[in-house]
Amino acid sequence: MIRVTIWNEFIEERLFDDVQKVYPDGIHKCLEAFLSLNKDMQVRCVTLDDPEQGLSDEILGQTDVLLWWGHHDHDAVTEENAERVKRYVLNGMGFIPLHSAHYCKPIKKLLGTSMCLRWKHGEREKLICVNPSHPIADGITEPIVLEQEEMYGEYFDIPKPDEIVFLGWFSNEEVFRSGCTFLRGWGKIFYFQPGHEEYPIYYHPQIQRIITNAVRWAAPVNRRTSDYDNEEA
Repeated sequence: MIRVTIWNEFIEERLFDDVQKVYPDGIHKCLEAFLSLNKDMQVRCVTLDDPEQGLSDEILGQTDVLLWWGHHDHDAVTEENAERVKRYVLNGMGFIPLHSAHYCKPIKKLLGTSMCLRWKHGEREKLICVNPSHPIADGITEPIVLEQEEMYGEYFDIPKPDEIVFLGWFSNEEVFRSGCTFLRGWGKIFYFQPGHEEYPIYYHPQIQRIITNAVRWAAPVNRRTSDYDNEEA
């Protein structure tokens, strides 16, 4: 059983009517709804408003894969909690930052770059698989066309990915490394670009399939039971 925790700021769904119409119960609940259909996954949701911001040792210690959606208030996540997520990833927990979570504190700490990019609202996106043999691409028929999505464009300030699985091509002729994997410590990371809060991206069956595949791929093979700092022989 893969223990999945979905972390969401859960701010924009409550602040903005256009977002609330798309995700009335929150983006985390939409993600939970389709992931919970998998018999090999046990899914729970936490938000920024929860005790310890939903990032306690108790929760992360019982998490195999952490999905993260944030945008409005990245800075509200404490340094202590961001470091805790980093530690759990380095010890083997899978981590899947979605869309604007490219700018969250944990991924910046794990990858060590600014994570800056170009952006523009409301473009048509064609999502193209460039690594069809990768497990995250299993069952994906391409291209996936998203009639409206927030454009993310290069240069995307990330370290060289271990693998690029998807490229995004936008109607304004921008391109983007939309699905990238990274190995850090004992943990596996998959950054996935589609998922702007104003558009119903996470209801798309092929997007759901990619995220489901990513959870299975990111699940730990081995986990360290001690911290990632020096160990005595």
